[in-house]
Amino acid sequence: MKLWVFIVFSLLTACSAIQLETMQANRVIVSQDAPPKSCKFRGQILGNQGNCFTGSWTSNKNLELGAMNDLRNKAGRLGANYVQLLTTRQGNTGSMMDGHGHFEQTNITNLGNAYACDADEIGLTP
Repeated sequence: MKLWVFIVFSLLTACSAIQLETMQANRVIVSQDAPPKSCKFRGQILGNQGNCFTGSWTSNKNLELGAMNDLRNKAGRLGANYVQLLTTRQGNTGSMMDGHGHFEQTNITNLGNAYACDADEIGLTP
């Protein structure tokens, strides 16, 4: 019985997007543009949502939102407020059954460089 409860709980939580953890993470700007020159590099980060087991139970919208929120959470932990997004990759998992292929998006990974910038320089109000 405990196994079934665990499985049901796992599937239900797999369907939702990763949430923002803090107000700091909520104030992280993600852009493909290079940051202002005065920003300080904090590190390279990966934001990810989904895998081959839970990804097929999660909507594409929640995969994208969760991966972006994961990226912002990690930037916030580094004290960064700006992320230059370098790449976004979508993973697909599939199988061949009866000669017919079935593939679906199961994860999204964002790679970016995190920076600490003056808030007014990047358009954040205090």
